[in-house]
Amino acid sequence: MTGDTSSMAALGLRAKAAATVLAQAPGAVRDEALLSAADFLEEATDNVLAANGKDVANAEAAGTSATLVDRLRLNPGRIGAMAAGLRNVAALADPVGQVVDGWVRPNGLAIERVRVPLGVVAIVYESRPNVTSDAFGLCLKSANTAFLRGSSAALNSNIAIAEALREGIVPAGLPADALVLVTDTRHSAATEFMQLRSCIDCLIPRGGPALISSVLANATVPYVIDGDGNCHVYVDARADLEMAADIVSNAKLSRPSVCNAAESLLVHRDVAETFLPRIVDDLDGVELVGDPASRVISSQIGPASPEDFATEFLALKMSVAVVDDLEAAIDHINRYGSGHSEAIVTGDLSAAQQFTRRVDAAAVLVNASTRFVDGEEFGFGAEIGISTQKLHARGPMGLEQLTTTKFVVTGRGHTRG
Repeated sequence: MTGDTSSMAALGLRAKAAATVLAQAPGAVRDEALLSAADFLEEATDNVLAANGKDVANAEAAGTSATLVDRLRLNPGRIGAMAAGLRNVAALADPVGQVVDGWVRPNGLAIERVRVPLGVVAIVYESRPNVTSDAFGLCLKSANTAFLRGSSAALNSNIAIAEALREGIVPAGLPADALVLVTDTRHSAATEFMQLRSCIDCLIPRGGPALISSVLANATVPYVIDGDGNCHVYVDARADLEMAADIVSNAKLSRPSVCNAAESLLVHRDVAETFLPRIVDDLDGVELVGDPASRVISSQIGPASPEDFATEFLALKMSVAVVDDLEAAIDHINRYGSGHSEAIVTGDLSAAQQFTRRVDAAAVLVNASTRFVDGEEFGFGAEIGISTQKLHARGPMGLEQLTTTKFVVTGRGHTRG
């Protein structure tokens, strides 16, 4: 089992003890454990689906939206994809032990900076049971303990997945507590989880604004915020409008419910009368709300409130504004953006350079969709989230971001005078 009858502090101590073992485990052993866990997960498909069926039935009985139920629901294909994800992570390069840089001082002292695991990585997340497997895989590959707390909505699913993964680790000689799942879903337990300073080295929340607010208000452990994605696309005066239409449509429509989907469209005044009617047609089915200038050009755009420009909709809705120049676009983005991903479409090199230099975001894109801001698309192989803060990690968080560094200093009897 995952320790559902243990106190939060006891679970934390178990996670910490496992982290000590994992830090010393060779990469080949960790890879073997990942492959074994993937096999065990697939073998447990019927058990996982039965548990997930209970969660789905409870969610539907509670009137949960179809979108949230779909996020919660598992099927054989999704479980197979989770197992494939573990195998893919096993095939990635091991970040632990990598020498980041090194140098020799004039006195002959040799200094190296080496990657080491964070230790206990705590992840609090909402009703996506695949996160249980995904987070475990990335943590184990980077030699960290995965200390997980999911939502009550996915509790049965998370327990079944965690049990299969824990069983799968053991044949490789690693402790089952490389994954520790908290099954107490009370709000008070969540607060206690966020305050285990003696055990947790880094907390990563994956969820909506309410969860992020709770972390900001209650956490006393170090954390990395996987924040909102109020992402913009700015169509500049010198944009190729065909390209712009393709980028905006992809950024909004390819998957509206994810954090790198575009939520806001800014259009330079010089091209607005040409571009807006075109993009309104292309975004058929999207509720568009905009400023007065955009509504004069298209009657299909409704009125927007200031809150709309600051909102991550995660749905078929988008805010629209006409701006006088690049300066106004940058000011708008820096005022309303969430620091996630911001794009410019332009043929003007100077405008692109100003945009990338002055927009405050984890990722800025030139003539490309915001949907590319993703660990796999960046070549990281996988990600545990997208950080919108500036310390430790920013942008897609892959294996490297689940490590820190230590200095290894080698002398020959050196003493300091």
